[in-house]
Amino acid sequence: MSRRTVNRTILTVVGTLLLVGGALVLLGGLDVYGHLGITPPHWWPLTSPDQPVLSTASRTRWTDRDWWWPVAIAVPALVVIGGLWWLFSQLRRSGPAGVDLPSPAAPGQSHFALHVRSRAVEDAIETELIALPAVDRVTVRVTGAARRPSVHTALRLTPGADTAALVHAYHAGPVDRARHSLGLAALPAELRLRAARPRKERTKKTPRVR
Repeated sequence: MSRRTVNRTILTVVGTLLLVGGALVLLGGLDVYGHLGITPPHWWPLTSPDQPVLSTASRTRWTDRDWWWPVAIAVPALVVIGGLWWLFSQLRRSGPAGVDLPSPAAPGQSHFALHVRSRAVEDAIETELIALPAVDRVTVRVTGAARRPSVHTALRLTPGADTAALVHAYHAGPVDRARHSLGLAALPAELRLRAARPRKERTKKTPRVR
């Protein structure tokens, strides 16, 4: 499962829970049930503006149990830690911010003195790939370490594309030129191909003969 799918799933679940909870609080706080003459069941939460969100019985139901306070502390703590972990994982880039270029070592300098942004490398490879025939969509990511980068590419192809020729053009073209431009001895590259769905042609309806 990709990060985008996980993010959408988490946001959908959390958003749905917050929307439902907020709607219940709003309906009870504005006394919508009373204005509409609706009598909710006895177990329904917050049926009037004077009713607290959690009743005294609900708040003190398990306070005399030994497991209550550890659970009451651990669950919110896990929720906060999980939310912070998810937030930091979104801010953290999966690949290096840049690629170090090898250069002749000078006195007092490291062997890797030049630095190129990973986004620039990705844009250069994407520009060359999107110009190839039968390529409908391109996504390139530079991953790995700054001194040992690798390239991960996902291509969506038009129907009837020559995949063998495209794979050869990918390695011999953009990847090889990027390796030479960066001055690297090797640039590992992974390519994923996906065919685009052919568009359904509208069929003309034949008139009925009476």
